[in-house]
Amino acid sequence: MINVIIVDDEPLAQDVLETYIEKIPDLNLVQKCSNALEANEALKNHQVDLMLLDIQMPQLTGTDFLRSLAHPPEVIFTTAYSNYAVDGFELNAIDYLLKPISLDRFLKATNKAIEQINLKKKQASGTAGGSEGAQESNPDFIFVKADKKLIKINFEDVVYIEGLKDYVIIRMVNSRVVTLQTMKSLEDKLPPAFFKRIHRSYIVNIKRIDALIGNMVEVQEKGQAKHLPVGKNYRDELLELINNNRI
Repeated sequence: MINVIIVDDEPLAQDVLETYIEKIPDLNLVQKCSNALEANEALKNHQVDLMLLDIQMPQLTGTDFLRSLAHPPEVIFTTAYSNYAVDGFELNAIDYLLKPISLDRFLKATNKAIEQINLKKKQASGTAGGSEGAQESNPDFIFVKADKKLIKINFEDVVYIEGLKDYVIIRMVNSRVVTLQTMKSLEDKLPPAFFKRIHRSYIVNIKRIDALIGNMVEVQEKGQAKHLPVGKNYRDELLELINNNRI
């Protein structure tokens, strides 16, 4: 069962979302909150897996509230304003729903959330449980779902990873794999010893970095130099990594 909280200052919007949640057996509504302060208390008092978060609220906006959380649950933004979409994706929200929200659009978003949350729970229980988990504690590969099958991705073969809204393109030395998931969900599965987030849309294999040129990282893609942008929020950590290995 996936625990959900609703964070919205409009009672009618809360009621609509509550009605939709009741139609989905995998979802359990634990609390309805009218503002970010109530939501903050709910997160302290409950094990919350998913937050349905309005953006335009009094006192503190949904985006600012999400930025304030050290370990936020998965988030689906619900708002009447389309101009916040970029902020939503930059904050790695699973989806962004525009009001009035239809049931079919709500189902699409929550199904995506359920899949990601269950996958994380399975990975966590596998790591914690038994000798089998211990034997595979440091794998050098992952499996991703693409083309109606699970494809094995060896970490050493990956050059970089590119995010395109609901999809992620894993670009390897001689091929690529397109999978339906968010950058955040994939980043959580990748070992930080191999991979570094350098932009909201890019994760790079550290071993594949050939050079840092201004605000660009240079890698090789199919024998050609490829330049990837470095976001200002990621630059300091990248420079620290490079300086620690510079002679």
